[in-house]
Amino acid sequence: MLKKRHGKLTITRKPNKIVGDTSRVITRPHLPADSRRIASIIQRIRGLTQKEGNTVLTQIIHDFSRRHEDLAHIFERHFGLVKHHIKKGTLLSETERTLIGAYFTKEYAIESAALFNPSIVPHPIQGHLEEGSLRFVMSLRATGEGHISSIVFRSGVLNRYNTFRFDPVSEFVETPDLKLNPLYKRKLFQHKLREMNADSDICTHVLNSLPEEFSKEELDREMGRLHKHPHFSKTKQNRTFEIINWLSDSNYEVDFHSNHRISERVIFPVSRNESRGIEDARFVQFFDDNGESTYYATYTAYNGVTILPQLIETKDFISFKITMVNGKAAQDKGLALFPRKIKGQFAMLSRQDGESNHIMFSKHLHFWRTSHMIQMPEYPWEFVQIGNCGSPIETEKGWIVLTHGVGPMRQYCIGAMLLDLENPRKVIARLEQPLLAPTEEEREGYVPNVVYSCGSIIHGNELVIPYAMSDINSGIATVSVNHLINAMRRVTA
Repeated sequence: MLKKRHGKLTITRKPNKIVGDTSRVITRPHLPADSRRIASIIQRIRGLTQKEGNTVLTQIIHDFSRRHEDLAHIFERHFGLVKHHIKKGTLLSETERTLIGAYFTKEYAIESAALFNPSIVPHPIQGHLEEGSLRFVMSLRATGEGHISSIVFRSGVLNRYNTFRFDPVSEFVETPDLKLNPLYKRKLFQHKLREMNADSDICTHVLNSLPEEFSKEELDREMGRLHKHPHFSKTKQNRTFEIINWLSDSNYEVDFHSNHRISERVIFPVSRNESRGIEDARFVQFFDDNGESTYYATYTAYNGVTILPQLIETKDFISFKITMVNGKAAQDKGLALFPRKIKGQFAMLSRQDGESNHIMFSKHLHFWRTSHMIQMPEYPWEFVQIGNCGSPIETEKGWIVLTHGVGPMRQYCIGAMLLDLENPRKVIARLEQPLLAPTEEEREGYVPNVVYSCGSIIHGNELVIPYAMSDINSGIATVSVNHLINAMRRVTA
């Protein structure tokens, strides 16, 4: 355990290191870019004799059944992706169906490149614990081949001394069943299409034929009619259809098995707008006015060209609902939701100009139209840019916000500021020096010279900060809440 004095502050780095495991693999569809090859591969599989097919399948089951919990379900799901390439009425044996699914399946090592940018929240189940202990859920950004990012989870217990005990990590990783959002609200859908610069005439033509709440099937049917009998130029129609499909595919739900460990669950990119990764989920336990809690997380969807903010919602870390975050003020990275409403409105931290911290308010969780700048780069260690390191944390003296600052040599450090409880537009105090800066041991990694967090908690009068080290591994640090606040420089109006 390393203690580092910083002025009057003592920062404690815990011995725990959270590292990726190359043996943790999920299954993904493996479809050739040239779809014409799919029919050829299926034909070769069907050309096997029954004995040859059984031999190949037996070997597959032998090699991979200990790496995945339900191979039969996986192969059947992936068979469903290519079955339209088989002539209708063709009779297939069970072996043929399973083999076809297997040939269009591949493994993906989700943590083989890095495991970083963690956030931490209290676990929804807190029973059967020693006095003063807290069960937690930690989310992390996992990256594998091609630097595709996903969200993985760990769980464990913090005792009264803030000693971490992680639960055993399962050797299996579960790919969840996907269900597209069954209903879309027409007004909200049309509003988002305008933000995405879709052709308004074509959108109006399609959506006016739909009820106030419509399904994906109804939407596809209306687009199919317009495709069959075009009213607009085909180029414009196809471009607009692409945007409409992009939007509809970005709202979905995933369900995991409730009896599996939380470490088996991975939220992997599903929609086209996140095809190159799900980045930097900032989880927060949000309390409604009636005291009920819901876990939300903002994350950045990346398709290789553009980014799009998304929102995750869950009550139990078993079922997750993913939706778009909309509005002119919700276009950049680093959105972080406050854990409760303030004066009847949702509140969110954001960054609008690529370098300053902003705050925004909305009566609707999914729409954010305006923002207010609350912090600009001020000190040398943050001259390049600043942003948040997760959702604000409520204390009697104000909202603690961990920040990140980028300085010379693109070094990322973690700082802190304090916002007024009832008027968080107002910065009360802030640290003049970094709370955490990369040590020599933390400088080496995929992106050198970076410490970064996506969310912390208070436990036992200490701020518990899980943080990434150079975009490859993660560690944990703690600091006294009172000492942290007292070390901040007061900001005069």
